[in-house]
Amino acid sequence: MTTQAQLGDNTYTLERFPLDQKNRSLQAWDSGDEYLVNYVQEHYPDANSILILNDSFGALACAFNTLTVYSVNDSYIGHQATRYNLQVNELSSESLTQLNSLAALPNQVDLVILKVPRNLGYLQHQLAAISTALPADIDVIAAGKTKDIHNSTIKAFSQYIGETSTSLAVKKSRLIISKTSGLNKVAPFPVNWPLEGSEFEIQNHANVFSRDSLDIGARFFFNYLPQTSKARSIIDLGCGNGVVGLMTLKRCPKAHVTFVDESYMAVESAKLNITHNLPEQLDQCEFVQNDCLTDFQPDSVDLVLCNPPFHQAQAVTDHIAWQMFKQAKQTLKHGGELRIIGNRHLDYHEKLKRMFGNCKLLGSNKKFVVLSATKNN
Repeated sequence: MTTQAQLGDNTYTLERFPLDQKNRSLQAWDSGDEYLVNYVQEHYPDANSILILNDSFGALACAFNTLTVYSVNDSYIGHQATRYNLQVNELSSESLTQLNSLAALPNQVDLVILKVPRNLGYLQHQLAAISTALPADIDVIAAGKTKDIHNSTIKAFSQYIGETSTSLAVKKSRLIISKTSGLNKVAPFPVNWPLEGSEFEIQNHANVFSRDSLDIGARFFFNYLPQTSKARSIIDLGCGNGVVGLMTLKRCPKAHVTFVDESYMAVESAKLNITHNLPEQLDQCEFVQNDCLTDFQPDSVDLVLCNPPFHQAQAVTDHIAWQMFKQAKQTLKHGGELRIIGNRHLDYHEKLKRMFGNCKLLGSNKKFVVLSATKNN
């Protein structure tokens, strides 16, 4: 994997997180980062403070380390990677303030730069936050892959920030150039919708998977969730908005459920949904932002439920699923169970059989399989 990044006038060693992922062809920066750094160094040489949004692995925080930097990220892993890459490059973190995606933004900076997220709703949330936090006449410069910048992307900048233009493409990336104009627009998040087949109402923050309705994978998984009055320790791993853990808690009323996700908005959505729908069971729940189950107590839980992702940022990859399975096995008690749902084509059956020594098919349809693996050693 290439780890030497030329950003502006300097070369940095940049690593993706988690560090032990198998796909070493992926790198921790892209041409959009390069374009942003070159553009800012050329056009804003006197900037002293900068607000950075969606800096996936800290490339931009390293490049602008001499400035006062506020770095906003919805990713726990992104924050970890930023601190790590600053340390590897022997750069100070004293002038860096890391903010999660729901934190209040600073009300005065010289410049805003951001990487355009794939999720349009999350982009709208971030632009609205910029619009309400900052005064007029602050430049906002965004970068994204040319193929990912659509008319709706430009419209969002115009609607929430102000007059907007785009640059020429360089290495298949393009800049969006705008300036705050005091619009003070508010984005319509979180959103609410009824959970089909239940009395529950779901609340979702902007950057949560399947934000507006129940996704078809979770709908199928509901058919294979546990149901018992016996107290059990359960983890909803990669919990998203927490619907799997919510339905499990309803069926297992004495269980202790831990909701784990690397997205701050996901964990907060899960907490909202338990608080709103099962407030009397809130004290049976924990809500944790984490890199999968890193540092969880070994041999400590009875059941891990998981709908693993097969992408990270813009990259399609199965290393997160592998990490989830491996750490689930470590965290389960002897005789504990990992129960997952996955797309049929991802071949999780063979992965689990290799790792656990067993794997049972609980159910399937044309798109999904539900699998169970038991920790016997």
